Amino acid sequence: MAEATTMGLRERKKQQTARRIYRAAVELFAERGFDDVSVQEIADAAEVSKMTVFNYFGTKEDLIFRPMEEHFSDTARAVRDRRPGESAVDAVRRQFLEMVEERDPSVGLNPEASTRQVRELVLRTPVLMERAFLAAQKGTRELADLLAAETGDMMTATIAAATLSAARNALIEEHHRRTAEGETADQVAADAAERARHAFALVENGLKDYAVRA
Repeated sequence: MAEATTMGLRERKKQQTARRIYRAAVELFAERGFDDVSVQEIADAAEVSKMTVFNYFGTKEDLIFRPMEEHFSDTARAVRDRRPGESAVDAVRRQFLEMVEERDPSVGLNPEASTRQVRELVLRTPVLMERAFLAAQKGTRELADLLAAETGDMMTATIAAATLSAARNALIEEHHRRTAEGETADQVAADAAERARHAFALVENGLKDYAVRA
C-alpha cells in the first residue's frame, strides 16, 4: 500500500512538473514568439533544468504538440472502438458529441486563455503550422487505413476518412471563429451539438442536393 501511494505521489509530481513547464512555455511563446524563446529560458521560468525540459517533452516543438498529440487520432480511435452495428459516421459523431458535452479543449470549447494562445501561436508560426498539418494528415491516413483494412476498398476508405475529418475540423474551426469574434464558450457550446448533427448528417446523406444552381 505504501509503495502504491509513493508511486501515486511520484506520478502526480511528474504531472505537476510537466504542467508547469508547459504553462511557462506557452506564456513565453505568446509574449515573444516561438522562434525568439530558448529552451533554457523556458527551463528558468519553470524553475527546472534544461535537461528536465527535454526529458519531459523531447523537443521545443513538443512543448506545444505533446499535450494535443493524441487528439490527431480521435477519429480513428472512434471508429476502431465503435459498437457492434455502429457505422463509422455514427461513431465519429457520437465521440464528437461526447467531447462537446465535456467541453473538451481539443474541440475548441475550453474558455481558458492558454487554449487560444496555443492556437494563435500555431497559426502564426510556419514550423508549427507545418507540423500541425502533417499530424492532421497522419490522423486521416490512420483512419483511411483502418477502414480499408475492414472493407478492402482503399479508394472509398480514403474518401470517407477525408470527409469525416473535414466535417470534424470544420466544426472545431467554427467554435474557434466564434470565440475569436467575442462569443463566450457557453454561447458557442449552446448550439454546438445541433451544428455537429447537421455536419455529420451531410456526411451521412451525401451532398447531392447541396448548392444546386437555380
